[in-house]
Amino acid sequence: MKRSVSALLGSILLLSSVSLVNAAPSMSVIPEDSLAPQFIGGDTNAAAAGGTSEDKVWAFLRSQQTKLGLTTSDLKTAFQIKDKQLDAGSGIEHFRLQQVVNGVPVYGADQTIHVDNKTGKVTSFLGAVIPSKKQEQFAAKALQPQLSPTDAIAVATAEAASRIGSLGASEKAPSAQLFVYAENGANNLVYETEVNVLEPEALRTRYLIDAVDGHIVLQYDLLQHATGTGTGVAGDTKTFQTTLSGSTYQLKDTTRGNGISTYTASNRTSLPGTLLTDSDNVWSDRAAVDAHAYAGQVYDFFKNKFGRNSLDGNGFAIRSTVHYSSRYNNAFWNGSQIVFGDGDGTTFTYLSGDLDVIGHELSHGVIEYTSNLRYLNESGALNESYADVLGNSIQAKNWLIGDDIYTPGVAGDALRSMSNPTLYGQPDHYANRYTGTADNGGVHTNSGITNKAFYLLAQGGTHNGVTVAGIGRDAAVNIFYNTVAYYLTSTSTFASAKNASIQAAKDLYGTSSPYVTSVTNAFRAVGL
Repeated sequence: MKRSVSALLGSILLLSSVSLVNAAPSMSVIPEDSLAPQFIGGDTNAAAAGGTSEDKVWAFLRSQQTKLGLTTSDLKTAFQIKDKQLDAGSGIEHFRLQQVVNGVPVYGADQTIHVDNKTGKVTSFLGAVIPSKKQEQFAAKALQPQLSPTDAIAVATAEAASRIGSLGASEKAPSAQLFVYAENGANNLVYETEVNVLEPEALRTRYLIDAVDGHIVLQYDLLQHATGTGTGVAGDTKTFQTTLSGSTYQLKDTTRGNGISTYTASNRTSLPGTLLTDSDNVWSDRAAVDAHAYAGQVYDFFKNKFGRNSLDGNGFAIRSTVHYSSRYNNAFWNGSQIVFGDGDGTTFTYLSGDLDVIGHELSHGVIEYTSNLRYLNESGALNESYADVLGNSIQAKNWLIGDDIYTPGVAGDALRSMSNPTLYGQPDHYANRYTGTADNGGVHTNSGITNKAFYLLAQGGTHNGVTVAGIGRDAAVNIFYNTVAYYLTSTSTFASAKNASIQAAKDLYGTSSPYVTSVTNAFRAVGL
């Protein structure tokens, strides 16, 4: 018999929440990821000369069973192929897998495997796998969920309400998925669910709820804190696509994917707000002009450079809302759309006025639909870093993040510097990483480590006694995009990023390419 939710709410863990562009909410406990991915590279052979690419994947897993701690005779019941994508240029087919126990996915146990269709060989593997012994321990418990998905959603909702008060409508229909939770020595069933609301304040928190007794196993916040004509925030004139409806123009572009639309919240907090319109197609709302034009540029960057059709690869409709709340010093991606405050005029001006910021926030959407890097600890720092790398590479005018909208009365400063992370309090070497619990375990702070590696890879230079031959920003962003889109998994670490980036360079440019040496040295220079 399933327990009532009311009996479960007494043990809810309360965590503080602060929403800033440059800092994530502090957490009272940040557990270390015990399912850190392992990397297997080189010429694996995997007895994979014949058969389909899927056959090669299964042959590879069979050949690596000892190394992965697997004894099962039927790997197809232990893993599911969730996605595959062919890179036509390199001939590499990228697979994403999910480990399961009794058909239930294992939380954090996802993997990537890469098949070179030119040679018929698997080039590499990256991912966390729980060994067969741990699977058997879980199976022996014969656990069955005592809570329903609705119960788990109610536990999460109650915790969120205890922090911010009565919750408004959800931005996305609440759901709860059952997982085996095998981290930190546990062999339990959990539901993963999310609270995503705007009233009485913007909140997006992910929860793992024990499916047997209803206690909160883990929680962390996910708000990533950052052809008409019109004038942008900086006073420049931009052109962009709009839609004529009757005699009125709408700030809606139907030429890209499933559309790009821009709304105003009119300094309230309801989303998406009101679709912006104009009578003569000459737009005077500067924040809206930049939000709309820059969203189109972000779409074009991913489509033209990587062949990616919007954030999810399937034409995801991009919605932007400007004038959110009053004097709101933030921009965020909430899993459905991007939202911009107007700033207070001192710390920030209109946050839609910087292409790096819009590129950063929408890149979080790309990451969410690919590697889905967990927004905690090292994987969270990688999430932030890849959003910086991709966002900054669209305009590619400098190595600063947020310089167009941060402290409008102060010239030359920014939120972060990729060329010199220490300028804004970030480490540029792994030995100097932040290891505390603030900022979700240092997700914004430690992003400077791989930001510096990207800068060195693109520009070259000597850092900590290691000389890196620069390969140019274009090739560098190719490697970093492929790494996060195809190789990394949800719990990837800095070491994973190094190994995956080296493998991506090999797959893109050849094993003996000087680019591989540059990637290796770039990560060595930051202590990896």
